[in-house]
Amino acid sequence: MTKPESEPRSAYRAWRSITTRWADNDAYGHVNNVVYYSWFDTAVNAYLIEQGALDIRDGAVIGLVVETHCNYFSPLAFPQTVDLGLRVAHLGRSSARYELGVFATGQTLAAAQGHFVHVYVDAASRQPAPLPFALVRALEPLQSGSA
Repeated sequence: MTKPESEPRSAYRAWRSITTRWADNDAYGHVNNVVYYSWFDTAVNAYLIEQGALDIRDGAVIGLVVETHCNYFSPLAFPQTVDLGLRVAHLGRSSARYELGVFATGQTLAAAQGHFVHVYVDAASRQPAPLPFALVRALEPLQSGSA
């Protein structure tokens, strides 16, 4: 297995800043690994809501996380602001693979980077559903090859 390398800010298309909280630190004095997954969820869903592509209360289609992964390169800790970079690596018929980089403010290389996959399903039946037009429109500019 090839060791992953930290990527630069330029690899990502959209951004969200998050302030760490006191409770984010673990007994070892750095942000606990589970917090990164919460940040991933926040960055993606906030972007989708802001773009008008996700209605968390009345939407007919919802995204369920079916896969997650994260690599850690350098520690982060409270009190600190972090920047999450977002890009889309794959858009399928009913799924999207989001890739995220977590950066200490002012740093050019990611302290951590990971991905998660949403499978979009009908909110009532929980059966896979085609990506809605608004979602595709919001995600296409974030695709890895986009400028």
